[in-house]
Amino acid sequence: MLDRHLRPWIDPPLDRLGRRLAAAGVSADGVTLAGLVAGLAAAGAVVAGLFWLALGLIALSRLADGLDGAVARARGPSDFGGYLDITADFLFYGTIPLAFVLHDPAANGAAGAFLLLSFYVNGASFLGYAILAERHGLRTRSHGVKSLYFTAGLLEGSETILFFVLLCLWPGHFPLLAWVFGVLCFVTALARVLMARRIFAGCAAPRG
Repeated sequence: MLDRHLRPWIDPPLDRLGRRLAAAGVSADGVTLAGLVAGLAAAGAVVAGLFWLALGLIALSRLADGLDGAVARARGPSDFGGYLDITADFLFYGTIPLAFVLHDPAANGAAGAFLLLSFYVNGASFLGYAILAERHGLRTRSHGVKSLYFTAGLLEGSETILFFVLLCLWPGHFPLLAWVFGVLCFVTALARVLMARRIFAGCAAPRG
């Protein structure tokens, strides 16, 4: 919901830095992997109870996630780069809730399992819509230039990062926050399924 409103503010500085990194020979895939390493390190910090360190590593990871696209735009995007980026994103998004469960299984286990289920369903609705959009030639740049079709929703990347920040600031409230965010993820997935039904239900599959 917030992504399209933040793009005009964050893309210009990211693009400037991305051009500098590209000129220095840095690859977009390298930035993606660096961001993933930072995200996994953030999860390790959560498990250890080092929540302020986790917060800083999450910020570093998401900075890299924005920069890899900027570097790709400067050097020329690739299909594999987009594939690597979305795979790394999904791994990061799943690892942080898992880390809170491992930090305190008794308190966080049930809420964490529900949250990961909601992520799984929401991710499936997102990727399924992207596949259909590609087959029918749909295009959008409301979320920037992407390798996949990004559908707007109640919860997007910005809201998820804000949610992770809140978890690090108030780790003792993980169960409540996870239940609420999980429900909102299911609402987002349902809205996307209904949108897909409205747009694609009467469409014949395109012929190759």
